Amino acid sequence: MSGPLLRFAPSPNGRLHRGHAYSALLNAQLAKAFGGGLLLRIEDIDLARSRPDFVAGIHTDLAWLGLVFQGPVHRQSEHFSDYAAARDRLAASGFTYPCFCSRGQIAARIAALEGQGRIIARDPDGTPLYPGTCRGLPKEAVQARIAAGEPHTWRLDMGNALRALGEPLTIRCCAVDGTEATRPANPARWGDAVIARRDVPTSYHLSVVWDDAVQGITHVVRGQDLEAATDLHRLLQHLLGLPVPAYHHHALIRSGDGEKLAKSKGSESLADLRARGVSAEEIRQSLGFT
Repeated sequence: MSGPLLRFAPSPNGRLHRGHAYSALLNAQLAKAFGGGLLLRIEDIDLARSRPDFVAGIHTDLAWLGLVFQGPVHRQSEHFSDYAAARDRLAASGFTYPCFCSRGQIAARIAALEGQGRIIARDPDGTPLYPGTCRGLPKEAVQARIAAGEPHTWRLDMGNALRALGEPLTIRCCAVDGTEATRPANPARWGDAVIARRDVPTSYHLSVVWDDAVQGITHVVRGQDLEAATDLHRLLQHLLGLPVPAYHHHALIRSGDGEKLAKSKGSESLADLRARGVSAEEIRQSLGFT
C-alpha cells in the first residue's frame, strides 16, 4: 500500500478494554486525517497466553466499534522464521549474545552485587539491568552449551551496538495534526535487553520493529507506556537497516482511581460493557470520538 499507513496491534492474551478502544479509534482517526490506511496486526508471540477465543474477541470488539481495516490480518505467530532470520543477522554482526541465566540466577547475582555495595541501574520499567554474566563467555563453551540444548535467550550487546552508531540516534515524533519533531534516543538505558526469548525466536521489541518495516508502517500510534521502548526500537532499526516511522504516544485511559486499564488487573472489557447494554456509540463518545 502507498501513502501513510498505520496499524493497531493488540495481543490476544485477554479481552480488549476501553484503553484498547481509544488506541484503535485514534489510529483510525489519524489514518483518515493523514489520507492513509489502517492495518490490523495480532501480536501473538506469547504462545502460552494467546488463545483463539481472544483472537475472535478482538475481531468482534473492533467490528462492534465500527472499525474497518485494510489488507490481510498479520499474525506474528506465522512469522517466527522471519524473526529468527533477523535475530541471526544481529548475532552474525556481533550485536547479540546467548544468555543461559535463569531469572533466579539473575536475581541472585544482582543481590550479590548490591550486597557488595554496587548500585545497579534500572531500565525505564524499573527492572534492574542485566549484570552481563554471560557476556564474553568463551565461544567454544557457548557453542557446546547450545549444541547440548541448554535453554537460552539472546541479549543485545548494548556496548557493541552503541559503538556501531555513526551518530546519535533520534526519534521522529508526530503530533495529531501531522506536524513532526525529533527527540534524542537513549537506548543505553535498556542495557543488554532480551531480543529473543527461550521459547520463541523473538521478543516484542524485535518482532514489532521487523513487522512495522515489512508492513510499510509510516506512523506508529500507541500508548505512553511504550514511549521509552521506542529508544530501543530505534537502535534495532538502525542495526537491521530498517526504515524509521514517525511515533505518536497517546495518553492512557485510566480507571477512577487513576490506575491505567490493564487486562492483568481485570479491567472491565468491551465485551462486559456490551453485555450490560452499553452501546458502541456511548463508548466512542466517552473516549472523545464522534
